[in-house]
Amino acid sequence: MSIFQATGRLVLSFINYLGQLGLLTGEIFTSLTKGQKRWRQMWAQVAEIGARSQVVVCVTGAFTGAVLAAQTLFQFKLFGLETATGGLVSVAMLRELGPTITGLMLAGRVGSAMAAEIGTMKVTEQVDALRSMAVHPVDYLVTPRLLAMIISIPLLIAESAALGMIASYVVGVGVFKVEAAYWIANTRQYVALEDISIALIKGLSFGILIVIVSCDRGLKASNGAVGVGRGTTEAMVYSSLAILVVNFFLTLIMQIIFPATLFSS
Repeated sequence: MSIFQATGRLVLSFINYLGQLGLLTGEIFTSLTKGQKRWRQMWAQVAEIGARSQVVVCVTGAFTGAVLAAQTLFQFKLFGLETATGGLVSVAMLRELGPTITGLMLAGRVGSAMAAEIGTMKVTEQVDALRSMAVHPVDYLVTPRLLAMIISIPLLIAESAALGMIASYVVGVGVFKVEAAYWIANTRQYVALEDISIALIKGLSFGILIVIVSCDRGLKASNGAVGVGRGTTEAMVYSSLAILVVNFFLTLIMQIIFPATLFSS
């Protein structure tokens, strides 16, 4: 019975956690529609989330595209399909790797920072001080971060995917000596507007997940510095897991809405 009890507690704990996220999402929606807009805080978060994340996102995207191109060329060379690598890597960067890698990097860098900052405010009673001054914590702390993420993440994904495609071109044409004209022609043939739409939809979904999960962990922090550290770790882990799980279901849904065209013609 202990196994069943542990499983039941785990399931109930997970349901309770989803309920907490649902309540926070409802408060965010109310804040967006009726709450006071904190534009100064929002633009400060745009600088924190967008501008200061560019280096890590660009480096990650570039080397992801480069290694994907190298591995693909190693295999495609056996079948004489080297020129198709450009189209495959470009579609993969837009549909999967660009949004997912960017989301995971932001979960580690931005999500943990959000949880740490808000958690520190929570344990030092600054959140309670906001309430005492008739300032709703969600209006002041969460909504500006959500709006900043919505503004920043499409640009970060575009940079990540673009640099990944450029790096794959350098590897394919410069290192493996694939004809540049064929590489570019296949890329232009197989990359469509639907692939860009999928990248933006996934990125927006991942960004919202990161903000909600991270801010929830920060607002639930307790027990001083230990609680802040625990909340920071949980924010990064939970956000990353949520991105991977949601990415699977979004991939299935997007495949129905935007069927892949690679090698279909």
